[in-house]
Amino acid sequence: MNLVIVESPAKAKTINKYLGSGYQVLASYGHVRDLPSKDGSVRPDDDFAMDWEVDAKAQKRMSDIVKAVKDADRVILATDPDREGEAISWHVRELLKQKRLLKDKPVERVVFNAVTREAVLEAMRHPRPVDETLVEAYLARRALDYLVGFTLSPVLWRKLPGARSAGRVQSVALRLVCDRETEIELFKPREYWQIEATLETARRDTFVARLVGFAGEKLGRLDVGNEAEARRIERALTGATFVVDGVDTKPHKRNPFPPFTTSTLQQEASRKLGFPATRTMQVAQRLYEGVDIGGETVGLITYMRTDGVQIVPEAIGPIRSAIGQRFGAAYLPERPRAYQTKAKNAQEAHEAIRPTDPSRHPDAMSAYLDPEQAKLYELIWKRTLASQMTSADLERTSIEITASGKGETANLRATGTVIVFPGFLTLYQETLDDEADEDSARLPQVNAGEKLTERGISTTQHFTEPPPRYTEATLIKKMEELGIGRPSTYTATLATLRDRGYVRVDRKRLHPEDKGRLVTAFLESFFDRYVEYDFTADLEEKLDRISNGEIAWKDVLREFWTQFSSHVEKTKELRVSAVLDALNDLLAPHIFPPRADGSDPRTCPLCGTGRLSLKLSRFGAFIGCSNYPECKYTRQLAVPTGEDGEVANDNGTRKLGVDPETGLDVTVRNGRFGYYLQLGEAPEGKGKDAEKPKRASIPKGWDPQTIDLDAALALLALPRLIGLHPETGKEITAGIGRYGPFVLHDGKFANLDSVEEVFSVGINRAVSLLAEKAASGGRRFGGNAQPGRSLGDHPTLGGAITVRSGRYGPYVNHGKINATLPRTMTTDSVTLAEAVELIARKADQPATAKPKRGAKPKGAARGTKKKAG
Repeated sequence: MNLVIVESPAKAKTINKYLGSGYQVLASYGHVRDLPSKDGSVRPDDDFAMDWEVDAKAQKRMSDIVKAVKDADRVILATDPDREGEAISWHVRELLKQKRLLKDKPVERVVFNAVTREAVLEAMRHPRPVDETLVEAYLARRALDYLVGFTLSPVLWRKLPGARSAGRVQSVALRLVCDRETEIELFKPREYWQIEATLETARRDTFVARLVGFAGEKLGRLDVGNEAEARRIERALTGATFVVDGVDTKPHKRNPFPPFTTSTLQQEASRKLGFPATRTMQVAQRLYEGVDIGGETVGLITYMRTDGVQIVPEAIGPIRSAIGQRFGAAYLPERPRAYQTKAKNAQEAHEAIRPTDPSRHPDAMSAYLDPEQAKLYELIWKRTLASQMTSADLERTSIEITASGKGETANLRATGTVIVFPGFLTLYQETLDDEADEDSARLPQVNAGEKLTERGISTTQHFTEPPPRYTEATLIKKMEELGIGRPSTYTATLATLRDRGYVRVDRKRLHPEDKGRLVTAFLESFFDRYVEYDFTADLEEKLDRISNGEIAWKDVLREFWTQFSSHVEKTKELRVSAVLDALNDLLAPHIFPPRADGSDPRTCPLCGTGRLSLKLSRFGAFIGCSNYPECKYTRQLAVPTGEDGEVANDNGTRKLGVDPETGLDVTVRNGRFGYYLQLGEAPEGKGKDAEKPKRASIPKGWDPQTIDLDAALALLALPRLIGLHPETGKEITAGIGRYGPFVLHDGKFANLDSVEEVFSVGINRAVSLLAEKAASGGRRFGGNAQPGRSLGDHPTLGGAITVRSGRYGPYVNHGKINATLPRTMTTDSVTLAEAVELIARKADQPATAKPKRGAKPKGAARGTKKKAG
């Protein structure tokens, strides 16, 4: 019997069918062991010895593998064809060695880029040993990530309370997001005017020409900078004589795009399909591992974690054949196209993502795929075929025009592009990020010297705009350009930034949270070398050189650790006051924006004499006055803005309007613990019996910058009376409490699914929830609580996945596993794919026993360290 070990149960099931009865295929379910989340798992003083730990869930899987190995004649490690796959095979082999099960059994490594019968059988005919250089590159990466996390994170905890952790790649990715936000804050809009003329030919064809010169001077896009100048030019053009000076037509070829890499697939799926990077990879994983097509499970695409753009020669023929059959010989170039990656530090050993069989048309496959799978497969199929098609033939035309009259002369230009032969554009066009195509118009036939008739002058005011915030797609693109991270790490890095509250996603754009900006500013101030883009990219290059066998992995670790540990040692004497001074300066555009009246933005608005500064507490950072405790002014870091984008009062107050019932002002305020609403003002007297104004917290997920008067009044009016209970005659109310939205009757609570339901829940729904609560034993959380909303069955393990509301917030459940939803997700928005990833991530975390209340944690006397995460 031959034992084959792969990662996933879905792939195991498929491959077992291909190999037949002489083989047994088992799944490791990913990594079987990892570095324990405690100090000392990597020991630099012991030649970087590393301690590994098998978690509880992997123990069961390894027990099955160990049992099978005892009866096997040969062990075949068939994990994924990348560095992580090589590492999983190495871990399995080492664990089996430790149990002395491999003395007389050959251990072989096979790799295949596609889960098809042909690819798997071909791989079995060409086994090899485990690639030790790839394993060493993995060990170096894992050790570096651990040493940075477990050395740098405690520094953050001591010097910057509220910070979660720092990571080698995540910190640099976070810096990209924060640097872009700083660019936006410092950006000064510049006014400019665009002047266009609508012109008509003698044949009554119309087109638009743009001003490019006036009074003998060339004008760029921004050169008409005020209305007075724009109106002067407008008057000169009105009624002027327009004559064509010349027409320039040039042929142009547009070449097809390379087939997909991991990065470009994530970018295009985001642009075209609206998929976040995580969902793209989940759907691609299912297409790779196999889909039931007419009774046979077959992988539809090749391996999806790759930075290579080349296609193996044996796949080129079927692709060209599919092009010829569907589009004709005119769409086939004379010879196959060859591509080379432009990404920094790319590994050319991996093939691009492509269909395993290009004859499987997306329309034919849609019957076997769910909607997301069908969309992604179609995208990959079209991009692959387009990459081997002929170029598009275009014709770019430019018409130069002179306008004269009233003693003035102006120059205008019209440009346009015409597709003469579409080539690959027949099948595929790539979507661009934050760009507009101004030259796509078709122009009429005109001749030099021809007079044109003016049919209108358009003069419009514009302002330059700051660079756009990153989307997941554009951030991944930037990381790839800089050589930061690798295909297997992009989605994990973004997920870490979201889960730790360092960034939030709003309308697909990444916004840095104050916590993330503080961490970045701290690292830039005191660990600048380690968040430099070039430094991180150079380290990635060294890891690639390790995998190529060019340098020793421990030499790389020694060089890094010598400098890094020395730098950390120097920060031990760093005073918190010095940290705050540095952060005050670096974050000034964000936390102390200019005031409308031009006064010093750091002068306390309450006492008028104190100076505002960052302050730290166990809850995190806030802005406070230097005259504390005499002056108790505090606010959060960011100063709120009004509807017109202007900075609100520096005391964190923004008026929304007037309550029609009381005549009191309704305001949004920025307090030490977050934004809240207030009705009216506090009385002058400070006695404890003085009546305080009514206040309401702004619920999680609601933007304090955009909340309106109606929403504020609804929150201030809570709790809301729903009606009287039909059995008891007592009131049922709805409100928002410490643990989320609820309905209340006679001292008994029941959870609502969302904050919005507080304002819409009716008497029937409320009575039903309260009855279900009573039937569950009266427990508000856990136990036999209501089952929550079903998202569907787990795609590989089976069993229902539900989303629920719990004591500590919303979570998803599968069997005995509960995974908390990150702040970027709600119970209404979370999808099955996102829930599967959260559950998988939770399942991979080692279980930790909670100490009894009041008990002293084991090892506390020796000063145990926090988990770096």
